[in-house]
Amino acid sequence: MKPPRPFRPRPLAPSRILRTTPRQVGGGHEREELVELAHAAIRQGSKSFALASRLFERPTREKAWLLYAWCRRCDDIADGQDHGGTLKLDEATAQRRIEAVRVLTRRALDGQPTAEEAFDALGQVALEAGLTEDMTDDVIEGFALDAEGWRPRTEGDLMRYAYHVAGAVGVMMARVMGIPPDDHDTLDRACDLGLSFQLINIARDMCEDDTAGRCYLPLEWLAEADIPPGEHMKPEFRPELAALVGRLLDLADAHEAAARWGANGLRFRQRWAVLAAANIYGAIGRQVRQLGLHAWDHRVRIGFAAKLKLVWRAFGEAFRAAPQPEPMPRWTRGELMAIAKMAGPIAPMPTTPLPDEVV
Repeated sequence: MKPPRPFRPRPLAPSRILRTTPRQVGGGHEREELVELAHAAIRQGSKSFALASRLFERPTREKAWLLYAWCRRCDDIADGQDHGGTLKLDEATAQRRIEAVRVLTRRALDGQPTAEEAFDALGQVALEAGLTEDMTDDVIEGFALDAEGWRPRTEGDLMRYAYHVAGAVGVMMARVMGIPPDDHDTLDRACDLGLSFQLINIARDMCEDDTAGRCYLPLEWLAEADIPPGEHMKPEFRPELAALVGRLLDLADAHEAAARWGANGLRFRQRWAVLAAANIYGAIGRQVRQLGLHAWDHRVRIGFAAKLKLVWRAFGEAFRAAPQPEPMPRWTRGELMAIAKMAGPIAPMPTTPLPDEVV
């Protein structure tokens, strides 16, 4: 009788069969398909951005649509919305939704399919424009703050939030337009434009945010105005609220002026598109300011005919150099990035042993 052969563990599959998932930038979709889907997303999600984006030359325009599709989808997943519709917040699943956004984003940046066209669109535009995981992480952190039920205590907290959800997107848009990663002056001004847009959004959407249990006015501002937390939308506090929103719009105006100055160095069609978007959002802010106590009786909108006039005005402005504002905005991209890093999780201790020669 032969002795039994010694047991030797075998892999679950022969090594020649094991393969890493091949990179499929764009999730295996044709680029034209992703562009078409992204164009539909921006037309449905933001008529203002859709109009301004038409002014770019085609390559930039298509990349802008791809980036917008990812931003819109992240926002919808985080808030349980469909293209910015009714908020359906569920705090029990909020953190899981944010983690899903992080996972899908990483897969897209790694060139892996995600089964979500908007994230596949990110993978496509990231490859073309040199977008990085640090950039997307900055944006996602804004959604994470909302998921935590976070509220700003100071003006710096407010600006940090605006940096995450819009300033960082402005930086990504600058890269989409071909701005080199070491052109920090232009990237700073792109961040300024995003900050301005977000501050105007906050001013306009006070009522909707309050309905969702959110308030982005700093607690310190509310305390200075003697408005109890959570009661800023009550009729008796409308005069104080209008004054605080005026303060918010002053910040927006300062960052818009800096962004206009920064647009001087862009190519003509890029400058035209940026100035058109600034005109449209600026008009929203001015209307909120002019309506005063009645700014939140209904949502402020700019009609299509008025938008066309603002686009035409931007065409003329694109031929003239905007002056450098004096003073420049109080909050800089570098400072906000530092605040964001300080507020983020503490980095883990390194576990890799040091080489003997270092010890």
